[in-house]
Amino acid sequence: MPFTIAIIGRPNVGKSTLFNRLVGQKLALVDDEPGVTRDRREGEAKLGDLEFTIIDTAGLDEGAKGGAKEGTRGMLTARMREQTETAIRLADALMFVVDARAGLTPTDRVFADFARRADKPVLLLANKSEGKHGDAGAMEAYALGLGDPIQISAEHGEGMGDLYEALRALMPAPPEQEQATQDDAEEDSATRPIRVAIVGRPNAGKSTLINHLAGEERLLTGPEAGTTRDSIAVEITWKGRDFRVFDTAGLRRRSRIEEKLEKLSVADALRAVRFAEVVVMMMDARNRFEEQDLRIADLIEREGRALVIAVNKWDLMEGKPGQISALRKDADHWLPQVVGVPVVAVSGLMGEGIDRLMQAIVEAYAVWNRRVPTSALNRWFEQAIQANPPPAVSGRRLKLNYITQTKARPPSFVLFCSRADAIPQSYLRYLTNSLRQAFDLPGTPVRITLREKANPFAHKRKRLS
Repeated sequence: MPFTIAIIGRPNVGKSTLFNRLVGQKLALVDDEPGVTRDRREGEAKLGDLEFTIIDTAGLDEGAKGGAKEGTRGMLTARMREQTETAIRLADALMFVVDARAGLTPTDRVFADFARRADKPVLLLANKSEGKHGDAGAMEAYALGLGDPIQISAEHGEGMGDLYEALRALMPAPPEQEQATQDDAEEDSATRPIRVAIVGRPNAGKSTLINHLAGEERLLTGPEAGTTRDSIAVEITWKGRDFRVFDTAGLRRRSRIEEKLEKLSVADALRAVRFAEVVVMMMDARNRFEEQDLRIADLIEREGRALVIAVNKWDLMEGKPGQISALRKDADHWLPQVVGVPVVAVSGLMGEGIDRLMQAIVEAYAVWNRRVPTSALNRWFEQAIQANPPPAVSGRRLKLNYITQTKARPPSFVLFCSRADAIPQSYLRYLTNSLRQAFDLPGTPVRITLREKANPFAHKRKRLS
């Protein structure tokens, strides 16, 4: 198991900025508004030659005990606190972060006691120590009784050398043989986790579904729409196959997005879609195939990702025969660009349909990676043209020469022809749908690029003119 460190502290002291600095990527959302981070986020960190797992946590709030008396907000902060406590239990050591410019606050003192009771090694970090203004606050940090504060600036990268020395003294040295094995190992694509993004409108039940897959309350859930902000990755295993599942913020219509923080969350969700291999679009069974659902599905298709539709909260629907068949017909009607897309009825809360959903993800991933044999592709091409020849445009016949597959992920083909700009989109749709049917490519995006074949007599024509 890798050495694990949890970053803790009150809101807005720079924990997520430090997390991004250590993992070398802007994974966690960062904003001036306190309390941006809600779920705990894990990442593989590196500082010099030290490698370890780092956990970003929600800001510890002294008033986060929650309960019915505090209402919805209190219950949300209570769940955030539970996520932070879980991270502390999982960690081998803690990084307790204070704001050197703001100085110590009563909340810092309360949760310094909380860190001590965890009975784990604690590194006290005085963040935002750049310049002379941070010195006074860093000196105040001695009063917490957690040892010498390490002055850093997570935003500007200052003090990383001192942090490295403190970490090196704290972490056990990895065995040389094991380290060499890790360095020499190459990731096998057959066993590499399938990257899956769960997307949909707010409050569709994305986090609840992932919690059921993970077998624990890994992500914050609740009746409030917009609980999820960051795109959080969760590692799960199903029937011996590994998956890396990304929970994302709910995607509302662009006209309704006003707050800066929501814009950042949506941008993070879109990055998760581009990074994923399979995207599960979740819909509420009571309000399915609404305009925003269709926009999200179209976005996934344009990004070229394998698509699976999960209709959540199916346990709330009345048991009528033929509803699943009606769902599939509705999907083909509203989403003709991905005809045959898998549609699975699930209940993230009750755990219904989870195995069917995971099987659909595996099958969609296989279709997304499929390559068509050249000989079979040529036979299909000839039959498709004979069955429905391309139309004549301006009295001139369009000539289609041959087609070849250039890549998978998604299946992409190049069609060599004459007068590529004159081929109607309707005929391309005919070829695409025929390809899907002939080679069993349901639901996945199919790309056909037109390319004009070089005219061997073009240079003679130029010479005569």
